[in-house]
Amino acid sequence: MILEIAQIDVKPGLEAEFEAGIAKASAIFKAAKGCRSFAVRRSIEKPQRYRLHIEWETLENHTVDFTGSQAWKDYRAMVSPCFEAPPSVEHTELTLQAF
Repeated sequence: MILEIAQIDVKPGLEAEFEAGIAKASAIFKAAKGCRSFAVRRSIEKPQRYRLHIEWETLENHTVDFTGSQAWKDYRAMVSPCFEAPPSVEHTELTLQAF
């Protein structure tokens, strides 16, 4: 499993537009092959900061499954103007351990 965490700082005053885009993104990610979970958390300390947590079966699902779709392009066009800076994205491999 791969955990993708994107930290996004949104321009002040554009939180509602960004959250509308995230609502649309939720359906895109959940329908994507290999997506196990999608969650968004808003920072308490900095209200314009959001963290997206997406769990993928493999990183290949992330790179080829949905990013060419029209729904993804529409989502990016909707939220990109809201970004204060390009999102910071990290990938972590998750391993399941038996106890």
